Amino acid sequence: MVDIIRTNSQNPEFRDLVRSLNSDLAKRDGPDHPLAQFNTIDNLNYVLLAFINGSAIGCGAISEYDLNTMEIKRMYVSPEVRGRKIGVKILSELENWSRELGGTKCILFMGSKQPEASRLYENNGYRLIQKYGKLKDIHDSICLEKEL
Repeated sequence: MVDIIRTNSQNPEFRDLVRSLNSDLAKRDGPDHPLAQFNTIDNLNYVLLAFINGSAIGCGAISEYDLNTMEIKRMYVSPEVRGRKIGVKILSELENWSRELGGTKCILFMGSKQPEASRLYENNGYRLIQKYGKLKDIHDSICLEKEL
């Protein structure tokens, strides 16, 4: 059974999972990919951790983008438990938390070399949008949104 807890970015288990995520992204995109500059976690107040048998195996976070929009960040599931719909559960909980905080929409960005993540978001109602903010000039970034 997967247990989900709410925490913040100071949680050491979240920080460990983010190190694994960053390592995975560096392998896919290269260590100096321009998206990496947007992946800081110092001030994330809304973080989820997924556990199986007391071990942290997945994470995700949201941050306020504007008054009605939450941005999904740092979604990750450990490779050894992928394919068990844990990402779907984390995403659903992030959307629920976004609604609780007054959000009516979620947005996110990702690199183009993450087909598993792309399928996860597409299968859960996210659609491609124009690149936003500082992402406009990053050629292989993908931006998505979902109305809640």
